[in-house]
Amino acid sequence: MLRRLGSSLLASHIAGRRMMSQQNLTGKVAIVTASTDGIGLAAARALGQRGAHVVVSSRRKENVEKAVALLQSERIQVTGTICNVGKSEDRERLVEMTVEQCGGVDIFISNAAVNPFFGNIMDSTEQVWDKILDVNVKAAFLMTKLVVPHMESRGGGSVVFVSSIAGYQPMPALGPYSVSKTALLGLTRALAPELASSNIRVNCVAPGVIKTRFSSAIWQNEDIVDEFKKQLCIKRLGDPQDVGGVIAFLCSEDASYITGETITVTGGMNCRL
Repeated sequence: MLRRLGSSLLASHIAGRRMMSQQNLTGKVAIVTASTDGIGLAAARALGQRGAHVVVSSRRKENVEKAVALLQSERIQVTGTICNVGKSEDRERLVEMTVEQCGGVDIFISNAAVNPFFGNIMDSTEQVWDKILDVNVKAAFLMTKLVVPHMESRGGGSVVFVSSIAGYQPMPALGPYSVSKTALLGLTRALAPELASSNIRVNCVAPGVIKTRFSSAIWQNEDIVDEFKKQLCIKRLGDPQDVGGVIAFLCSEDASYITGETITVTGGMNCRL
């Protein structure tokens, strides 16, 4: 009986620790860009499930309203607004609104990305490069620059950039996009030491082939999927929640000694830079 009682107490202790870990973002405010669908929405949900007040955004009002309603139905604290991160006035308004309505910023997830080009990289134009780098790289940095002072005023924070496996291994016909994702790996390494003294951690996730609307041209092609699966240890494509949970972990106290790192979420695909 004593043995059973001891086992029961141990199990209760472990369950309690797990519950505390799941709720360790209570009181935190998180901005997630491009967060009404796919990985962005999954990240917002994972952060919200752990107690954070999440601020979701996208370029379309109807998408924002739909995401807010969905997260509210799951009892997640959420605020939503329209934001095109490629526009400076939208970036500034997003941060200002978050501070005014939520009291500050503790977490920033840079998920917004575009890919207006598909084809041979030598056929890409200056306009294509400007668009991709403006949104995928420059806006990620400029948003970080806007939120850092607010994180500093609250004693620290966490920044996570969403890169891609394409940042390590450029994908066919996605040359400029792949280069922009490689740049985020470098941005992570450059910012981490500079912001460490402000108790702000900077990390990155590099998803593999995840079943989102953004990547549907890839995962809806059976021939491409079959080729990708040959490179995977876990023989399935990823789901957005596979990435969302990793992002939430990187923002938690469980990751308090991790900065400047990129975690690949690829099902075991071999990748190196």
